[in-house]
Amino acid sequence: MEPMTGLDAKFLYSETPTAHMHTIKVAVANVSAVEGGFSYDTLTEVLGQLLVRLPPFRRRIVAVPWGLGHPVWLEDPEFDLRRHVRRLALDGPGTDHQLAAAIAVFASTPLPRDRPLWELLVIEGVAGGRIAVVVKIHHAVADGSAAVALLRNAVQAATVEPSPEPIDDPWHPDEFPTDRHLLTMAGREQVARWKGLPRLVRQSVTQTRASELLRRSFVPKPPLPLHHIPKTSFNVSITAERTYAMTELPLEDLRGIRRSAGATLNDVYLAVCGGALRRYLLDRGELPDRPLLASVPVSTDPDVARMSGNRVDNLYVSIGTDVADPVQRLALIHAGSKAAKEVRGLLGHDLLAQRADIVPPQIYNSVVRVWSRSHIADRLHPPLNVVLSNVAGPHDRISFGPIELEALYSVGPILEGIGLNITAWSYAGALGVSVLACPASVPDPWLIIDALHDSLDELRTAVGQDAPFGR
Repeated sequence: MEPMTGLDAKFLYSETPTAHMHTIKVAVANVSAVEGGFSYDTLTEVLGQLLVRLPPFRRRIVAVPWGLGHPVWLEDPEFDLRRHVRRLALDGPGTDHQLAAAIAVFASTPLPRDRPLWELLVIEGVAGGRIAVVVKIHHAVADGSAAVALLRNAVQAATVEPSPEPIDDPWHPDEFPTDRHLLTMAGREQVARWKGLPRLVRQSVTQTRASELLRRSFVPKPPLPLHHIPKTSFNVSITAERTYAMTELPLEDLRGIRRSAGATLNDVYLAVCGGALRRYLLDRGELPDRPLLASVPVSTDPDVARMSGNRVDNLYVSIGTDVADPVQRLALIHAGSKAAKEVRGLLGHDLLAQRADIVPPQIYNSVVRVWSRSHIADRLHPPLNVVLSNVAGPHDRISFGPIELEALYSVGPILEGIGLNITAWSYAGALGVSVLACPASVPDPWLIIDALHDSLDELRTAVGQDAPFGR
């Protein structure tokens, strides 16, 4: 049993009946070569064996009485794999649109808090002899980098057949703590945090002043949330339902643009997204004069072996939706991202986590719920417009015996007033891109998928790459 960090707990406090704070991971695999056909029972048995490689999957949260401290992680004494795994069969022909619709329904329900915060859905009947394994995992459990480490750790020992020998499993369930134990633990944690408050205040003031001076030295200045952010149809009060679509972009196409333009791969991804959202809003007759502002999550922990928790900060980048020229848009994003990194680096990536530790749970949760219930997001300008994330996934193809993973996708949550998340996860030469929204913000996410391909083609042509790379 161990206390939850304030940053991890923040994702719990941010959850409302309409804002589900889980992430979605999708693995599409061809099972047509499996001798005797695909077996759901075998898959679940193998998953049971892999739990030794997935330590966060058997930990649940236990709340501190009256919210007097952050929850604790507990090795669940009531863990039952059957409560976490289920299956679904698509009706023919099992198209990608049908698959995406099933994923959207799965993403539309929150994770129950009385068990470890994950669920797995096996979707059968996908066209081409394929299945999809969809994992819903709460953001409090793991960020994108930790999720990649979990996948890597599982793959190192996975087989498609159950092991004939019992696996040495060092896991031992905890006993449920008493209220007194929880309050004592929370008290010690709070005392340590409050002792560090004066230093945190001094650090915040000093680094905020320094970062603001640096920000003002750039022309143009890196944007800030809440400052003159345009309102779009993405920026509304969200519903509990989700809309979802996915695609793959050739990674070598983006790398070719990066080399030609002298930008980073993430700059190119942001430029493709900026062009797609410009095209989408233009077609709807609602493109604002000011550029959209994106929150871009960045990892703050170089440890590739970390399999749980959040070590993440956010950059705020203008994505040039007001610029028609794709090359100019990319140049602006490149300069803006570089400036944002310098400013955020001077501010200190650890301040977000330290401040999250200090904020009382009751205050944070109350503010979030009032914001959600009042539907005030429909009336106010948003703090930012969209979340754009890009996570480095496995370089090599993953196989489980005769089963090869054809594609991997991942996407994070949407928020009140920020009803669009576009997340990319690289895998084996492709960039798997997911679009998550809700019917109120993006009724048909496939329009954005189409716009992403058009935007990539436009940018590739504009930088002088006439033929698609890798095609």
